[in-house]
Amino acid sequence: MKRGKKYVAAVATYDKSVAYDPAEAIAQVKKNATAKFDETIEAHIRTGCDGRHAEQQIRGAVVLPHGTGKSVRVLVFAKGTKLDEAQAAGADFVGGEELIPKIQNEGWNEFDAVVATPDMMGVVGRLGRVLGPRGLMPNPKAGTVTMDVAKAVEEIKAGKIEYRLDKTNIIHVPIGKASFSEEQLADNFQTLMDAINKAKPSSLKGQYIKSISLAPTMGPGVKLNVAKVSN
Repeated sequence: MKRGKKYVAAVATYDKSVAYDPAEAIAQVKKNATAKFDETIEAHIRTGCDGRHAEQQIRGAVVLPHGTGKSVRVLVFAKGTKLDEAQAAGADFVGGEELIPKIQNEGWNEFDAVVATPDMMGVVGRLGRVLGPRGLMPNPKAGTVTMDVAKAVEEIKAGKIEYRLDKTNIIHVPIGKASFSEEQLADNFQTLMDAINKAKPSSLKGQYIKSISLAPTMGPGVKLNVAKVSN
């Protein structure tokens, strides 16, 4: 794959074979973010889990102390007073069954997170083929299937992110923007790693966290010293 001049120049500023301490890695990743827009900084965490086994699936959510730097549009499926609660908490869109054809047939997708009360999941389940591939299907483990819709909306707006294994047993999550200070990125990264370390499956044999890298949207990744961030 041919890389651009900026990417090649960024790679030349550090040693790709070295696993850096978190603070050094964050400083380097900020330097690598040279695009004309505010790049997202992502963590890529390769685990020793086998997601084919239900007991080794990792899925959860955590509120990053400094948010993600992105404004999130929240859609809430609910009934009655829960609709009012969601709206008061800052939900961008609220509704019930009437939204299904708009999403299913008209292709409406102007939302980044979906919350539903448990009594609405029979309805929301019909959107599995649409929401599933986008990672937007409400899930109790992520706190997005709940009667406390106000809390769910407030947490998402405050910077709650969901983490889960992909098909290759890697977790990909944003930890902030290149415009964040090194301290803010470090706080967010540590909060994420604390949550992932706590989520270690009890049935797992062998190494849990195999490798971690941080990378900006358009730049190269920097490897971290796993021993410095794993429990």
